[in-house]
Amino acid sequence: MSGETDLIKLYSGRILALAADIPHLDRLAEPDATVKKRSPLCGSTVTVDVKMKDGRIAEFGQDVKACALGQASAAVVGAAIIGTTRAQVETARDQLKAMLKSDGPAPDAPFDGLEVLIPAREYKNRHASIMLALDATAEAMAQAEQANCA
Repeated sequence: MSGETDLIKLYSGRILALAADIPHLDRLAEPDATVKKRSPLCGSTVTVDVKMKDGRIAEFGQDVKACALGQASAAVVGAAIIGTTRAQVETARDQLKAMLKSDGPAPDAPFDGLEVLIPAREYKNRHASIMLALDATAEAMAQAEQANCA
């Protein structure tokens, strides 16, 4: 029974509120890059579109088909993403991974809202879903930068 209680605590009101209000759910008509990532364990998917300007995200769209934890992660990322550089996104991705897997601290601002997912450390089967938004965004930014340099 305690496992069920822990799971209920994991899906806190704050996580559910984030999951219900994900920013930038409209896909971009002409993105510089699009990347779709899928968690093989649970089937969650996140597709992101990015438009870059001067090395920063100028426009962002996402399609999120994930559990509440993946949705909450995508909500925090979506709220913070405009104006960020690839280095910031990659740092946040690495910090989020360390937070989940190595008891590291929450990612730095502007992605510090991901601290809401600290209780998910115990649920390794949810880590991939939580990582999808930042993984897809970092890859899309790399592709956009490569395309703009070609």
